[in-house]
Amino acid sequence: MSHATPRELLIATIAQLLDGVRHVAVGSSSPIPAAAAMLLRAQKEIAGEPPVRLSILGSVKHNFFTNGSVELFDCAGQGRIDAFFLGGGQIDGHGNINLVGIGDYPATKVRWPGSFGSAYLYFVVPRVILFREEHTPRVLVDRVDFISAPGVSAPQVYRMGGPYALLTGMALFTFEKDKGRFRLVSLHPGRTLSEVREATGFEFDVDDGLRTTPDPAPPTLALLRGRIREELRETYPEFVSQL
Repeated sequence: MSHATPRELLIATIAQLLDGVRHVAVGSSSPIPAAAAMLLRAQKEIAGEPPVRLSILGSVKHNFFTNGSVELFDCAGQGRIDAFFLGGGQIDGHGNINLVGIGDYPATKVRWPGSFGSAYLYFVVPRVILFREEHTPRVLVDRVDFISAPGVSAPQVYRMGGPYALLTGMALFTFEKDKGRFRLVSLHPGRTLSEVREATGFEFDVDDGLRTTPDPAPPTLALLRGRIREELRETYPEFVSQL
């Protein structure tokens, strides 16, 4: 079997980050996180372990919600969603994300779709994984131009959720809540620490056990290239065709 592609590596890495969750929710434009959740679900089923529930907004087959985001928000507020994914046009070293635009609000020079429910979900979902394939100083900035959702809150603010990890096309970071900053824990194959530093606009800590992100095992690749690809086709046909 051939080596994993960069996207297969990301999918397998996210699946590992999701281990232990019961219910994963995924946005309608997130095929890689969706594939990871499907992979975890399949692995648990094969192992005979408790099932993982997956809700993909916009999917008919992989979504038990009947009223879209309204039910998603209700479910999250009740503590019945364990993991969610957020991205952002900008992400800074404190876990703040910007989904609004570039420049001083409201006179933004570049306008993005908007924050939607990101701030709410960032507060109530325990395991929020930040995900962007692009790893450049344009995306990973020292300070976001607009805070759609804050990475940390004041001690007196009740908050169950927040950033759990940041995964990019170059590396994996975990988030240290007590310090309010990221820690680099693994480099994807072929990447170097100096390369990641140069491509990152914020300062970060480096784990003493910094490693190379492991390739998916052959059984995992077989699942990705067979069952998971077919399950993805219903919601993300264009993405599957690219694979």
